[in-house]
Amino acid sequence: MTLRNDRLLRALACKPVDVTPVWMMRQAGRYLPEYRASRKRAGDFMNLCRNPQLACEVTMQPLDRYAFDAAILFSDILTIPDAMGQGLYFSAGEGPRFRKTIRTAADVESLPSIDPASDLGYVMDAVSLIRRELNGRAPLIGFAGSPWTLATYMIEGSGSKDFRRAKQFIYDQPEAGHLLLRKLAEAVTGYLNAQIRAGAQAVQIFDTWGGILSTPAYLEFSLPYMRQIVNDLIGEREGRTVPCILFTKQGGLWLKEIAASGCHCVGLDWTMDIGRARSRIGNLVALQGNMDPSVLYASPDVIRREVDAILRSFGSGPGHVFNLGHGITPQVDPDNVAVFVDAVHELSATGRR
Repeated sequence: MTLRNDRLLRALACKPVDVTPVWMMRQAGRYLPEYRASRKRAGDFMNLCRNPQLACEVTMQPLDRYAFDAAILFSDILTIPDAMGQGLYFSAGEGPRFRKTIRTAADVESLPSIDPASDLGYVMDAVSLIRRELNGRAPLIGFAGSPWTLATYMIEGSGSKDFRRAKQFIYDQPEAGHLLLRKLAEAVTGYLNAQIRAGAQAVQIFDTWGGILSTPAYLEFSLPYMRQIVNDLIGEREGRTVPCILFTKQGGLWLKEIAASGCHCVGLDWTMDIGRARSRIGNLVALQGNMDPSVLYASPDVIRREVDAILRSFGSGPGHVFNLGHGITPQVDPDNVAVFVDAVHELSATGRR
């Protein structure tokens, strides 16, 4: 089918666009009343993820409200550890938790390999359904967590303030740590390729906790495994390149290394000035980001001013995908998202800058 809006794919390829494309991490989420209604019908978060019809429904909700230039699959980064038997569940107010944790080399060795097409078939069914529902309206982004980020949850058993157990594990048991990361890299590669076969037209790897590592540890335990995944991804589908975005939260120290990974785009959090990032990377890859999500609590005039500042910092020329520097938070007024999206398109329009 013809893709009627290919701004995102053009920008990721550093090709000219009429306006800067924009999408938003967590754009299908709790800030939308229609999402909350869908989640209530599902009963809980994992039921929502595992029901392809409902996952499609909530993926489409933000596109029905706003002029986003992409849809992103509604799912969770922890589906892979769950498929490995770690027992993912969610407690009210506490976030994701696992019934089993990784503590020893034997725990790592016992982890099974997974077949994403069957073990995570509900995700592929959702991808196929979303592509049909989009009908060429905008591209679909698939995603996965980075091996290191997945490992932190599997070792800690939940989120963490200091990631003490995860760091201790890689320092005390580096061989077991690398084995875990190799297994996860293989699983993530298969998972993303299965999403691409099912219809994803771009993919993003969320390295949410890469920034907690020291530089030597990041370059040993996080980036090499993402590089391996990028190199093993399906490069072309349906006559188009399938671009890959790498997003390391608090990864500003390693922009050149990330850009050299083989990815097509580096995602930036809000702590990095996008103009400085561009001056360091040049035009090697596209850049994605990077407005502070908290700006969406401000007035419309402030939102427009911040959008304009980021566009001006990036400067002229192709290769910019506008996004927040992290996911939108639940208490944001949905009307402010409309201001944000419209401002990106209006202020970046060809001839205005």
